[in-house]
Amino acid sequence: MAASKVVAAPRRRDDRTTVPRADAGGGVPPRRRDDRGVAWLFLAPVLVGFAVFYVYPTALGVYYSLTDYGMLSEPNFVGVENYRELVDDDRFWNALKVTGYYVVLNIVSQTVLALALATLMHRLTQSMAMRAMLLVPWLVPNVTVGLLWMWMLDANLGFVNHALRAVGLGTTGFLTSPDWAMPTIAGINTWAYTGYTALLLYAGMLQIPRHLYESASLDGAGEWRMFTRITLPLLRPVLALVLVVSLIGSFQIFDTVAVTIRNAPAGVTRVIYYYIYEQAFTNFRMGYASAIAVVLALLLGVLTVVQMRLLRASRSDLA
Repeated sequence: MAASKVVAAPRRRDDRTTVPRADAGGGVPPRRRDDRGVAWLFLAPVLVGFAVFYVYPTALGVYYSLTDYGMLSEPNFVGVENYRELVDDDRFWNALKVTGYYVVLNIVSQTVLALALATLMHRLTQSMAMRAMLLVPWLVPNVTVGLLWMWMLDANLGFVNHALRAVGLGTTGFLTSPDWAMPTIAGINTWAYTGYTALLLYAGMLQIPRHLYESASLDGAGEWRMFTRITLPLLRPVLALVLVVSLIGSFQIFDTVAVTIRNAPAGVTRVIYYYIYEQAFTNFRMGYASAIAVVLALLLGVLTVVQMRLLRASRSDLA
């Protein structure tokens, strides 16, 4: 009589019984090590630097804004008196208006030119030499840029006015005219920062899949249609970042103004940062200057949040 075979029943897939896996030594593998302590150790220098150079000065500035600190005497607490004075300060509101005018000029011109340059590089050429040339003006210090253009735009000795006289257009006091001073300063900074902005936008365009342009081209779409229907919508997150950075940087304009406004009409080119500098280091009203800085920081925070929400910066059509 043949011996009967015993066959083990196959294990069902819904059997949730688990058996600890053994390591090479036959035991249960050790638990994963918690590396959070090491991570905090590496983050410590950055956190210390942030606290020392950002948190502490911010807290000190807020405190000074509630005092009458004049740099030559001990600060005395005055509450919100500086902010009350700020409401009735016509020079502050004029500086804010001049800054807003500059911000609009600078952001519009810089963004339009940067988009054009980035699109040309993306659709026509990807030359490394071209990208390097675009960065050259951005690498020059702002003070040097201001001095360079102040000499070039000089009404008597400047190259630009010599060229204008040569073609019969006469001379123009670009930095001394009430009508031309602020647009000229915006143009100087547009020249300095457009290349850097264009490279940021170009990097964003490189993330757009090439097959979208190929499909649109096969369907007969022209370059303008592809730019408005493909490039701009898919570039929205990067464009939002560029606009926010440009907005904050434009409100912080100081170097170019400080160098070029020596002969400018009073109040025409006094931006908000220059007004803070005047109050702090010319009039020795550090408490009042701190109050202006706090208001400016709050204003920039509100504008940034509004801008990010309007542009839907956290959402991408590429997802």
